[in-house]
Amino acid sequence: MSQKTVLNDTHRALGAKMVDFGGWDMPIHYGSQIDEHHFVRRDAGMFDVSHMTVVDLTGARTRAFLRHLVANSVDKLQKPGKALYTTMLNPQGGVIDDLIVYFMSEDWFRLVVNAATREKDVAWITVQAGAFGVEVRERPEFGMVAVQGPNARARVIGLLREEDRAPVSKLARFAAREARTTDGVEVFVARTGYTGEDGFEVIVPEAQTVAFWNALLAAGVKPAGLGARDTLRLEAGMNLYGQDMDETVSPFEAALAWTVALDGDADGAPREFVGRAALEAQQAAGSARQMVGLVMDEKGVLRHGQKVLAASGEGEILSGTFSPTIGKAIAFARIPAGDPGEVRVDIRGREVPVRVVKFPFVRDNIVQPGI
Repeated sequence: MSQKTVLNDTHRALGAKMVDFGGWDMPIHYGSQIDEHHFVRRDAGMFDVSHMTVVDLTGARTRAFLRHLVANSVDKLQKPGKALYTTMLNPQGGVIDDLIVYFMSEDWFRLVVNAATREKDVAWITVQAGAFGVEVRERPEFGMVAVQGPNARARVIGLLREEDRAPVSKLARFAAREARTTDGVEVFVARTGYTGEDGFEVIVPEAQTVAFWNALLAAGVKPAGLGARDTLRLEAGMNLYGQDMDETVSPFEAALAWTVALDGDADGAPREFVGRAALEAQQAAGSARQMVGLVMDEKGVLRHGQKVLAASGEGEILSGTFSPTIGKAIAFARIPAGDPGEVRVDIRGREVPVRVVKFPFVRDNIVQPGI
């Protein structure tokens, strides 16, 4: 039986079409996926992301633990509220999950991990934490709403008490702080998102999540489902765990080399995080695979699993969709490393030419050059 977020009845009352997503009963759209996509790009839309898992790590050695656990360097986090996107790897260098780390204090860091990987993530983190004396605590008592779009921040700030509005309005990207709503509800507001637009992801006590959603609705924020979330994140060049990467794929093979910090300790010794040795070996030898962006100028849709034919060898489409902003099909593909040359995709036995492009495809509602 699918799990339900606290907003499940609210989605149904709004006429949402519900689907199973990683074991959760979630809205795919509320009538028009395309309209929801455009509303986020042009105004402000909101997504129920309460299925995401909040994990708090506490203890005197929490920073040391995270230096061991993740591939990016938590030493970049020096100011409370700052956030870091990173991957958590297995010893073979494969991605167990991608996640966000928030620095709250030296003995308290907060993680937000993917819903579909919750059980394996928490089990892995708990085992790894044992040697550091770090307490791992899931926070199921929270809901979460992502509010995204050019007017998203203003709509959220309008729901906060007067003394919190200026501090929240000054949050830099990838930073967060606690605040209170005009009703006195304590919320955790993070300037992060999964759409390529500005906005906030807001963690709310579960008991007040419905009221917060309804207040956003009254403020003119439109609900958006998983369908729009997928087209938005792909346009923004953002990976989906389980489709674009998994435990058999390294960050280098998922275009996430920028999330790997091969930094050292204060004494100059390498920071020994899980998977480092495998990544260094792959870096020395050169990755056998690469992830590229594709645009198809002909009519049609690029879909997961389609065969990709490149000069460097055969690969496949990872994530593919029709881009509402661009008006063409776009995709991520994983192909053998090397010059791809002219690339074609096998669509029902017909080899259709596609262009290899840099991603993101769209940023802040602007189609990027060369797309």
